[in-house]
Amino acid sequence: MMTVGRFQVMSLLQAARAYALGLPLESAYSWGLNRAIFIAAAKRGFKGGSTSGEGGTGARKTSKREGTYMLGDDMAFKTEIDGVLLFTIGGRVQTKEEFDKRVKARFGKIFPEAWKEALRYIKGFDKDVLLSSEGFFRDVYRPVRDELAEKWSAASDQA
Repeated sequence: MMTVGRFQVMSLLQAARAYALGLPLESAYSWGLNRAIFIAAAKRGFKGGSTSGEGGTGARKTSKREGTYMLGDDMAFKTEIDGVLLFTIGGRVQTKEEFDKRVKARFGKIFPEAWKEALRYIKGFDKDVLLSSEGFFRDVYRPVRDELAEKWSAASDQA
């Protein structure tokens, strides 16, 4: 089975953050994947990625520049498809299907329990921490990223 890495942990915790702050589930999944892609690109110095069509990601191209959405002090480009608020990066929409493929699939059968655990964990933080991109990274994600990746990888292997 595939391992759960930091990218998936970031995606899941960001999605749980967005959901806890009031976004509907599909929008929260889009937010989580969007922020994980953003952080990964920032670590690489926004180099090396093509926005012209990575085969098989399930992402849709956007036809026009969207507005922005603020979740606390964190900003992402937004769009709406079939009445659902979704987020974009590099002109690509982060859909539920892409979240399922890039994040949920790594968890396998344990995804529902990992999601519940992420929500319980997120709800233990003050709203001010969740509204701060820096606070989220420093206080929520960084202290547990490796522990959760290891724990969820081991659990998904056993499922």
